[in-house]
Amino acid sequence: MLDKLRDFAEKYDMLSSGDVVVCGLSGGADSVCLLLSMREISREIGFSVEALHVNHCLRGDESDRDEEFCRCLCSRLKIPFKAVSCDVRGYAEKFSLSTEEAARELRYAIFRDNSHGKKIATAHNADDNLETVILNLVRGTAVKGLCGIPPVRDNIIRPMLAVTRREIEEFLDLQGQDYVTDSTNLTEDYTRNKIRRRIIPVMRELNASLTETSVNTIDGIRSENDFIESETAAALEKCLKNGVLSDMSDYDEVIRRRCAAKLLRDNGLLISHKRLEECGKIMQNGGKLNISGNIYFVSDGKNSRLEKIIPKSEELISIPLKIGENSLFPDTVMICEIVECESLTKIDFVNKKLTFSLLDYDKIIGKTVVRNRKYGDRIRLSGRDFTSSVKKIINEKIPKNIRPTLYFIEDGEGIVFGEMIGVAQRVTPDENTKRLLKITVIRK
Repeated sequence: MLDKLRDFAEKYDMLSSGDVVVCGLSGGADSVCLLLSMREISREIGFSVEALHVNHCLRGDESDRDEEFCRCLCSRLKIPFKAVSCDVRGYAEKFSLSTEEAARELRYAIFRDNSHGKKIATAHNADDNLETVILNLVRGTAVKGLCGIPPVRDNIIRPMLAVTRREIEEFLDLQGQDYVTDSTNLTEDYTRNKIRRRIIPVMRELNASLTETSVNTIDGIRSENDFIESETAAALEKCLKNGVLSDMSDYDEVIRRRCAAKLLRDNGLLISHKRLEECGKIMQNGGKLNISGNIYFVSDGKNSRLEKIIPKSEELISIPLKIGENSLFPDTVMICEIVECESLTKIDFVNKKLTFSLLDYDKIIGKTVVRNRKYGDRIRLSGRDFTSSVKKIINEKIPKNIRPTLYFIEDGEGIVFGEMIGVAQRVTPDENTKRLLKITVIRK
């Protein structure tokens, strides 16, 4: 196992003499193996090892037990140790995140704050990488998502990505080293655990060496993606000036899409396969594409850029959506609340008097704003298999005096809610819904 780890670390130039490597130490098998491995290899290469434990304070006495285990282990190994506690639940509630998302954000923030001038080593292994690729594939991904977890990112290194969980446990058995087990890893409450405990075992019935095979597959995809990234970087160097992409029509469609993705990402805009596909065509043939709100991707077939376009007949009013009161117009307010939902059979999606609407809060994508109606709005309503013109719906069912002050909610993909119209099909609650966004518009 150590040889495999050494080769992988050398391939990605992770470790050098004089480095200070801070190992993220949870107390689990993976991180304990990482710590012992780094301690062993440090003697050969000449770097120093430290340990950092993040106590997420989610499991009461069990969390404290893990911290104490890590402290004792580092004391015995004579490795400098530091523990930092954080309030995951409070952070999740404050920023409307899942517990998993909140824990990850806080963990990496703590890593960053405690590794200035140092490297952070995390214990992600080959099994973790396979799970990540499957998760990305399920959610929808491009080639980058199939590359899995990056071996190196900024000062973060992951030297165990080529090592399997079975090899880790065998290594610890040979060392006679114990470790702690996080009880949440034994449940199926989290998406990744469902992949680990349900999907991968079925895949192993088809290939007993699934994880080992995935290491080579992911490595091949990563190498090919690196080549595409290199070609994209060269195209951007030549063609991107002052926010304008010029003379892209002769480049392969893959390169055009990635250049468009760079332009959108640099401006904080959401990217998707369909959106990049359309941008790639526009770069070659000319045209314009609405990206978000009044932001359009515009091209004359030679020069492509992002432009803010506001129809002269309408003034767009837009504010970031917040949980609580949102007001665009005098004497009106839209109230948004997050409702936890264990079973959707216990609640109506929209009550009979239409005084409020509900949508799946976790299906919202990217930045979310509250705004008025704008020219060209379209929505695919819940229960329909076609997209409708908002203007047509409004003209058919809503009084003229109310139309100018209707409330709309838009995320990175488009409209998800229209007052007196309904919610979009893609955010409609279903049996997997965990959190609902309750929307109430009050007109005085």
